Amino acid sequence: MKLKIILPISVLFILLGFTAFKMDDDPFTLLLKKLDEYTSKYPQEKVHIHLDKPYYAIGDDIWLKGYVFNTKTSAPTNISKILYVELINEKDSVKRQLRLPLMGGVTWGDFKLTDSLGEGNYRIRAYTAYMRNFGTDFFFDKTIKIGNSWANKVFTQTKYDFQKENNTDKVTASIHFEDKNGIAYKESDVSYDVQLDFRSVAKGKVKTNLTGDAVISFINNQSFQNKTGKIVATITLENKQKVTKSIPITSTSNDVDVQFMPEGGTLVEELPQRIAIKAVNSTGHGEDVKGSVVDDAGNAVTSFETSYLGMGSFVFNMQSGKTYTAKVKFKDGSEKDIKLPLAQKSGYAIAINNTDTAKVGLKIMASESLLNSSELKVVAQQAGNVYYVSKAKMDKQVLIANIPRKNLPDGIVQFTLFSADNQPIAERLVFLNPKNDIINVALNNGSVSTARRGKSAFSFDATNQQKPVLGSFSVAVTNATKVAPDEDNETNILTSLLLTSDLVGYVEKPNHYFLNDDAKTLKELDNLMLTQGWRRFTWKNVINNINPNITYKPEESLKISGTITKGNKPVVGGKVMLMATKGTMIIVDTVTNAEGRFVFDNLSFGDSTKFVVQARTKTERKFVDINLDVVPGQIVTKNKNGADIDINVNNTLMKYIKESDNYFNEMTRLGLLERTIKLEEVTITEKKNPAKNSSNLNGAGRADYIMTAEDLSTCVTLSMCLQGRLPGVIFRGNVPFLMRSQTTPMHIVVDGMQVEPEFLDNISPTDVESIELLKSIGNTAIYGMNGGGGVLVITTKRGDGGSSYNRYAPGVVTYNPSGISISREFYSPKYDAGTTTSKADLRTTIYWNPQVVSDKEGKAKFEFYNADEPGSYRVVIEGVDVFGHLARKVYTYDVK
Repeated sequence: MKLKIILPISVLFILLGFTAFKMDDDPFTLLLKKLDEYTSKYPQEKVHIHLDKPYYAIGDDIWLKGYVFNTKTSAPTNISKILYVELINEKDSVKRQLRLPLMGGVTWGDFKLTDSLGEGNYRIRAYTAYMRNFGTDFFFDKTIKIGNSWANKVFTQTKYDFQKENNTDKVTASIHFEDKNGIAYKESDVSYDVQLDFRSVAKGKVKTNLTGDAVISFINNQSFQNKTGKIVATITLENKQKVTKSIPITSTSNDVDVQFMPEGGTLVEELPQRIAIKAVNSTGHGEDVKGSVVDDAGNAVTSFETSYLGMGSFVFNMQSGKTYTAKVKFKDGSEKDIKLPLAQKSGYAIAINNTDTAKVGLKIMASESLLNSSELKVVAQQAGNVYYVSKAKMDKQVLIANIPRKNLPDGIVQFTLFSADNQPIAERLVFLNPKNDIINVALNNGSVSTARRGKSAFSFDATNQQKPVLGSFSVAVTNATKVAPDEDNETNILTSLLLTSDLVGYVEKPNHYFLNDDAKTLKELDNLMLTQGWRRFTWKNVINNINPNITYKPEESLKISGTITKGNKPVVGGKVMLMATKGTMIIVDTVTNAEGRFVFDNLSFGDSTKFVVQARTKTERKFVDINLDVVPGQIVTKNKNGADIDINVNNTLMKYIKESDNYFNEMTRLGLLERTIKLEEVTITEKKNPAKNSSNLNGAGRADYIMTAEDLSTCVTLSMCLQGRLPGVIFRGNVPFLMRSQTTPMHIVVDGMQVEPEFLDNISPTDVESIELLKSIGNTAIYGMNGGGGVLVITTKRGDGGSSYNRYAPGVVTYNPSGISISREFYSPKYDAGTTTSKADLRTTIYWNPQVVSDKEGKAKFEFYNADEPGSYRVVIEGVDVFGHLARKVYTYDVK
């Protein structure tokens, strides 16, 4: 499985300069003045005003604290160049993290999944260090399903039934157990533990019936908060083997939550407003409802009905002094009464008409009592860039403005109505389909082969507004007959960057809104904007120049930094050396500044690289403390896409799993498949290994002599502890030698890293867990020429990988940071005229290329060979150009 993540440079920000500017006028007055000035100065340019940060300078001579004006597109010069990508399991634990280098905002990588990985709902989360300043809502976060048949003996399929008992939720789970061939595990013992929000609520034992079904019941008496969890079920097979399955609980009831949300945010009496409906069931999916609105006298006023995924809207005018109730009917025939939100006696409202392809219609409405009052302001912005600002004097109850679409960006735009004192009083999100700024991919399929193992050659021309573009594209080709796509629910470059990244919470079936451009889909998309909009800015903070805390800076490169202290005081001018002892060759040095800080930056190293950091004072004194800057990992928050969790992952993926089995069996026949070998459980009785954490290449504890921490408790220096106590070893000063080889110092290894012989007394005896002496040829041979004089393998008490860096002596620490992950090349076989092979090609993923680059003429090409399996082959091309324009193209062809 491989992953490509594209970050368009247009969505990242840039800091070109800074200054403070004293503002005597209120911010929006200045904003309007500057906007008028620069729109007249640059009539052909879009004027952007950045609200995210103060002290920006973009353009010729424009500095304004709190707001930034730019009249031309600028290329980023200070953006993060490292992307973090994580694979997270159902326990919200990071199973694997990649650090990928960003080149021009583009990178790619892959996770290698072992066959011992359990099936389940996993997450892929991606972010940069700088993005951590603004919360996880901005992270890429997708739930994926991982199935396992190769190392899996038990498959489950679960059904839940919900009932109410004395205001508590009673859940009955029917779990079917079978093997991969569909043969039920009948009359087998099953023990279970039901956990809701990590709290055990029921435990017990049951037995499967003759059809392999086990029934488990439990009560949720805290249904107001504990709604999700898991059933940990352990089945005992005929050979006494126990297999544990974790089955998700996505809900404990079938309740449906219905909300009514007025356009703009607030209902106002005597103003006709659109009211949106959103009905969500207990699993987080939309559920369609219908009903009517009645007044306090019981008279039916209007009816309503949701149209797609539990979302809909209707126009309603709340009369003064009346209250209203919605009588909601659900699909199971039940009904529920819900009070509509109370309306204000007077106020303002906004309405947006987004059906015209040339313009966006904006309507501002006011209560009669507010006519001829203070001047209002309307601001339209996207991602901190203001694209439209207007003043409005309410001399009548309804004001209408038409905004040309060409002046607004693609994607989600937020309209906010401000009062005279700059307080937001109404907001509305709209979505503008990406028509003008989308990259057109004109695919040439003239050389596509429909034969098995045939060569398919593609070329395409990438253009934007009929001009060629230089861009980076990814290409993925799958056999859609074997791997059926769920087009409505796909996550792709358009859904992620234009839609879901600007909406809070879970967006169901995001690609549905991009598949068609008809009136029905546009209405469904507008209902999504009415019901799931959120507030990117806290306007009070923006107006008062209260800015987010910037804790994490953009990462330009890998670096190792820290502070040198002595007696809790910084060491000024101290000497610091960084040496890589494994993985690469790096030896650099530097000196500390006035705060005792040091930095080694512009580093490049891969995973598994180990470092030694050594520090001394200006006068070469070694008794100093080194405190490395270790950035805490990003916490794993609750999955915001919990509605995508599948209860029966393996069954959902069964068609794909069985197709993959054919591929795995063929690879096994040819001896080409890497497998994780799981040994049967055995019990071994043995003396405790005194050096269990050792890095001894012969194996921990395999040595001619071993000393442990108990033997070193009374010594000041390590050489004092060892003199006369290591058989066959003598010391000259603090350097050990074998008696048979007194011209060659012993090779010393500390926690897997080679150090100089004189280094021995830098290690505190109290920090040592074990010392292994290797002197016989059988034990030293594995160290080659380094073992000629014997080897001392020293394991510190922190040498078991329990921390990111180990402090085992004054002035020296070892450090094992995560480095840059190297992406593997996707293997795609070639079948030319001279190729003859009996190996069956049963690939379901035919081709993957994360870096297809178009030239300055916008031309690009790629080619691959079809597999042996016939079917409908699906080609997906996605990409971005240097200006941040997006591309997506899907093409299918049949292989006979």
